[in-house]
Amino acid sequence: MNYKKKYNILGIIPARGGSKTIKKKNIVLINKHPLIAYTIFEAKKSKLITDLIVSSDSDEIRATAIQYGCKSPFKRPIHLSNNTATSVDCDLHATKFMENKLNKKYDLVVELMCTNPFKTVEDIDGVIKTHIKTNAETVIAMMKLEDHHPIRIKKIINGLIKDFCIKEIPETRRQDLKPDAYIRNGSIYSMRRDILEKSIRTGAKNSRAYIMPRERTVNIDEPMDLHIARTLMKLNPKKKLKPLMSYIRAQKKLSSQ
Repeated sequence: MNYKKKYNILGIIPARGGSKTIKKKNIVLINKHPLIAYTIFEAKKSKLITDLIVSSDSDEIRATAIQYGCKSPFKRPIHLSNNTATSVDCDLHATKFMENKLNKKYDLVVELMCTNPFKTVEDIDGVIKTHIKTNAETVIAMMKLEDHHPIRIKKIINGLIKDFCIKEIPETRRQDLKPDAYIRNGSIYSMRRDILEKSIRTGAKNSRAYIMPRERTVNIDEPMDLHIARTLMKLNPKKKLKPLMSYIRAQKKLSSQ
């Protein structure tokens, strides 16, 4: 099936300038490249995304995105860049801007969070293919929980440990915890255009999952997450690092001609 011919799909990489936990988080360096570059590079390899943009309120982030080959056709408005602005509001703003600019309507809008640098083009296209195949309202990248299964989550009342939501059978082994539990990994969200118009990103009635492996689920929110990501890349450099550097050299060569 020729997915790209049949569907108009907008890929949005949201990247706000402000970050309280890590200064300039979205462009912090990991293995000599800014964090956002890893998502841009994988998304650009997608054969299903029609248009790819970065939505940001930061001129520095926008310039970085353009340097790495991604369009950033507008500066995000201030009211969509504060701590109260939601991701779905930013997605809807970007979608309407692109539809007006290009005089087209999108079928799917895919939000690609740059705080997860280990996602691959296979993950991105996997989410989109799942969406097209199921015609779900949304498709969300998720990860299976192991040690942090809901059965092991507790609350403390008057100093006493109590089950939070599911009763735990004493001495249950991790591998025996059932049913299997999953959590959104904060990497990829795909929304049908009509569902986005209703400001729905999570919590849709017909929402499907795309399961990503744990090793590709490192969501950078805190300094410790950044340390883990840098360490993992040093221990096991991703195969895309060399192509990424080759791409940058090619871009510089073209710009100098």
